[in-house]
Amino acid sequence: MPHREGIKTIHHWIGGKARLPHSGGRHADVFNPTTGEVSAHVPLASAAEVDTAVAAALAALPAWAATPPLRRARVMFKFRDLLEKHADDLSRIISLEHGKVQSDAAGEFTRGVENVEFACSAPSLLKGEFSENIGTAIDSFSLRQPLGVVAGITPFNFPAMVPLWMFPLALVCGNTFVLKPSERDPSAAVMLAELLKQAGLPDGVFNVIHGDKEAVDAILVHPDVKAVSFVGSTPVARYIQATGIAHGKRVQALGGAKNHMVVMPDAELGMATDALMGAAYGSAGERCMAISVAVAIGDEVADALVERLAPRVRALKISSSLDASAEMGPLVTAQHRDKVSAYIDIGLDEGAELVVDGRAVRPHGYEHGFFLGGSLFDRVTPAMRIYREEIFGPVLCVVRVPDFRAAVALINAHEYGNGTAIFTRDGDIARTFVSEIEVGMVGVNVPIPVPMAFHSFGGWKASLFGDHAIYGPEGVRFYTRLKTVTQRWPTSIRKGAEFVMPTMK
Repeated sequence: MPHREGIKTIHHWIGGKARLPHSGGRHADVFNPTTGEVSAHVPLASAAEVDTAVAAALAALPAWAATPPLRRARVMFKFRDLLEKHADDLSRIISLEHGKVQSDAAGEFTRGVENVEFACSAPSLLKGEFSENIGTAIDSFSLRQPLGVVAGITPFNFPAMVPLWMFPLALVCGNTFVLKPSERDPSAAVMLAELLKQAGLPDGVFNVIHGDKEAVDAILVHPDVKAVSFVGSTPVARYIQATGIAHGKRVQALGGAKNHMVVMPDAELGMATDALMGAAYGSAGERCMAISVAVAIGDEVADALVERLAPRVRALKISSSLDASAEMGPLVTAQHRDKVSAYIDIGLDEGAELVVDGRAVRPHGYEHGFFLGGSLFDRVTPAMRIYREEIFGPVLCVVRVPDFRAAVALINAHEYGNGTAIFTRDGDIARTFVSEIEVGMVGVNVPIPVPMAFHSFGGWKASLFGDHAIYGPEGVRFYTRLKTVTQRWPTSIRKGAEFVMPTMK
């Protein structure tokens, strides 16, 4: 793609400094979704450029891995302070390139910083176990040691938060890191790299390489990359896992979702309606934990719910991502907007009742932006594509079921198992739901149950590929290898050579 004059080029970050892309290399356009205008060019790295980033990380590894965890944590403390100082700058960058409103960008930023705060406790997180005298004069203890060079491949919908789910913990565990952010909104990743350098992180410990599938494939097959973390769609997550494992890597790959919220007859409907509005239409539905299916128990609940939702969906304040009064901004690209709009066409063809149609929404003054209004379907059935597939946009489907048991069966039958919620006043029903639902993250009167940083995030079924969830205690396990040591020092006791399996009898 030719470089256009007057438009900035976003650089890679390798070895502690900005790196220009190779001359004659490929570029992609970065858009301002509010206006539809090109705001920057981002380089699409070749395999050779990926190799340069990995080489920088490998060169920095021995010294960083040997750095005491307390000193690594001190870098994270300084990084956390710098993030707070530049919170408004980062939120603005996210809004300009992604399209989410600034209040939502600020919320993303806050949830990311929580993971930095968790990583600051590295000395405690990396403590092993010790057992004295497991046999006569024999002690045993465990260590958690870094993997080496690890990589993160992150999605467009959370350009700051998802990288912050990965690299702070990977770094304090003693690894070095190569980040491949989404090419749709790459600037936040570069700013994070700059702040890490200001915090005192040694050059080469953290690197950013921009790119598309060519860069991803180069990471997946690189012999010096020991582990890959990924967040994105399920088809790509499957590919990441299969390719990474085939090349000897540890992989955690988080995929897609179709998150249901069950509304029981005893639910407080005002509270449930508020929850659905925020969870379905916040960030224009571009969240892997967005509620995209409302499961109404009985027609009376469904009718009342749709009656409350419809006028509020029509009245959504949709405007520029920098408009402080906006509740929803544009979608990230024109292609993604058109894909979501096509799902609305599919729903109509399949016979669902389109209560609110957001396809014609174009805010005044932003007619060329990538806008789509909120849409609401009723009488959606499990056979429909708009129910089965992840739409990833501001489209809420209402499914009617006769009772609680039918709701549980509906959710458990879906291929995705990322997040779910139930709204009820009945503690017995809620406890049964939590116990029986086959979903990784469950909310009770909480629509988007994203765990805090000191727990771990991860779905079930086709929403997570790999043995470890992301961040929290699971993240420590993912980014370290367990080593167990059994030791005895010379004593006056000698028993001679033993040729049987050692036991402690």
